[in-house]
Amino acid sequence: MPAGISTSDFYYILPELVLTAGALVVLIADVLLPKDRRAALSWVTLIALGATLASLAPFASTRVEIAHGLIAVDRFALFFKILFLVAAAITVLMSVRYLEVEGASPGEYYFLILCATLGMMIMAGGIDLVTIFIGLETMAVSFYILAGFIKPSQRSNEAAVKYFLLGAFSLGILLYGMSLMYGLSGTTNLRVMATRFAGQEQNPLLVLAVILVVAGVGFKIAAVPFHMWAPDVYEGAPTPITAFLSVGSKAASFAMLLRIFVEGLPAMSGDWRLLFYVLSIVTMTVGNFAAVTQSNLKRMLAYSSIAHAGYVLIGVVAGTARGVTATLIYLLVYSFMQLGAFAVIVLLRREDVVGDELKDFSGLHVRNPFAAFAMLLFMLSLGGIPPTAGFMGKFWLFSSAIDAGYYWLAVIGVLNSAVSLYYYVRVVVFMYLKKETIGSEPKATPALAVTLAIAVAATLILGVYPRLLFEVAEASARTLGMVPITTALR
Repeated sequence: MPAGISTSDFYYILPELVLTAGALVVLIADVLLPKDRRAALSWVTLIALGATLASLAPFASTRVEIAHGLIAVDRFALFFKILFLVAAAITVLMSVRYLEVEGASPGEYYFLILCATLGMMIMAGGIDLVTIFIGLETMAVSFYILAGFIKPSQRSNEAAVKYFLLGAFSLGILLYGMSLMYGLSGTTNLRVMATRFAGQEQNPLLVLAVILVVAGVGFKIAAVPFHMWAPDVYEGAPTPITAFLSVGSKAASFAMLLRIFVEGLPAMSGDWRLLFYVLSIVTMTVGNFAAVTQSNLKRMLAYSSIAHAGYVLIGVVAGTARGVTATLIYLLVYSFMQLGAFAVIVLLRREDVVGDELKDFSGLHVRNPFAAFAMLLFMLSLGGIPPTAGFMGKFWLFSSAIDAGYYWLAVIGVLNSAVSLYYYVRVVVFMYLKKETIGSEPKATPALAVTLAIAVAATLILGVYPRLLFEVAEASARTLGMVPITTALR
């Protein structure tokens, strides 16, 4: 064993080791199982995700640094790891039917989903620039391949190429900013870096480093003007992967953002708050107004996802414990309503119908009442209408901005939410008011029915009874060294 590495380090990365082992088991099972039995790989993948989730239990109250400060095991990382694993499990459930319709091989597909999830978990726990980069690339390379997984589809191939080229370009910008941070501080550890940057607020090289890192991270969260890749990639990628990309990749990128800026660059908070303030306003506005003109649901949800990145940035701009708590809350509730919306699109996918155009939803309340009700709920939640989880998420984001004195940012957020209702309600109009029906009656497989049931239940329960989520998110935010919220829920 290398000097300085203890067995306790391996204990603390047990979830990552379990997930890695699960990914390898999926590959082996893909080789051993007969071709007509490979649908069982979805169960192997779900067992791997479940075992990883169970292995997180011993670390519920842990707060340590391991591997010489490369990784933090704390509640902040735990929160995101649970989010990633749940999102991955829901993605696997909605992929079962999709892969059958497309005739795609499940082995490599599920292996890459597990690899992407592993990269996200590393990003959430990384407190060193090297660790964050390794996690980021593990996730990104997996998504590059998954975006083009449907080989006969020209749209899927185009999505993969665009995502790869723009991703490589943005990575160069991010790495240049990270290298400047390392050169100015002499360390890659974010917490050590924070102490060494104290008093360097006027250093122009440090300001340049902050700008470059903001630009690099902005691409990963699809913030305007770094959003060019999102609509085409979301439309062309396999629908379950689009869902996972819009939820998992975005949440992992926000975890990376919070680690770098809150833990590594607190001395420069004035500069990066200003940058994110501008990005938040522009991202919300451009995303919502661009979504208004879309007739393709995947493109509409892509622009919607861009707008939601702008909403989440409000919590980052606030920079308080309440702001970080609101960010975590919104990322979780957004995951369920976004995954649920894409699950309905997967439900409509058949050999004769792609299922991602507005016209495909015509008369859905007659053809499949539960799917129509679920989509109605997800659209209202994305629009921030009570008593859904989306309303509670936006309420906390906007209230955190008001508490921090960013009144105009909250007002702009509310106005943008009003604009978004137009294109969300338009989907509802097609489902309930349009008379014509497209294709045959869409029938949900058991896996897809479970997916919709989980998403509907989470969207309703977290909207009606959010207290437990608030408490967990607050405890997670505190591990970033922030002041506890004393006025929560009063």
